[in-house]
Amino acid sequence: MIHLNIGSNLNSIHGSRFDNISIAIKLLNEAKLKIEKISHFYETPSYPNQKLPKFLNIGILANDNFEVSKLHKIINLIQKKIGRIKTNKNNPRVIDIDIVDFNGLIKDSNNLILPHPRAHLRNFVLYPILEIDPKWSHPIIKKNAQFLINNLSQKSRIEITRLYKNVKINHD
Repeated sequence: MIHLNIGSNLNSIHGSRFDNISIAIKLLNEAKLKIEKISHFYETPSYPNQKLPKFLNIGILANDNFEVSKLHKIINLIQKKIGRIKTNKNNPRVIDIDIVDFNGLIKDSNNLILPHPRAHLRNFVLYPILEIDPKWSHPIIKKNAQFLINNLSQKSRIEITRLYKNVKINHD
């Protein structure tokens, strides 16, 4: 299974943070990614500068025969289409799509590290995974999302809010 995480903390020409994420999912669907499940939206403070706008994130569970390089190219095109501009690390952005886990693949190249190197430390990655794929296990650490959440700091566990708002998937 493929786990993606999509985040936004800026409005764009397309609308709100919710709109940016919904458009990203629509474009992934149009690229023929077989989306199985989408988590609720989760909101977290910006890191490390909490004065910046809050992030919205969702997790996606997909099942596909894409090569990881093809999916990575599709993601980069979608981010450009929505209006992402490469800036400094941790700066606000209209869209951020990360491949968290690609069928358990372990890869380290210049442009892609799998599984995502900080996934096990991020509340906004782990809570959506726990919601949509509670049996998932980190390919390297070999621990599930609940175990990894329990290892987060108390602050990290309480500063995330699950919003009871969903993205609708339109299957053709």
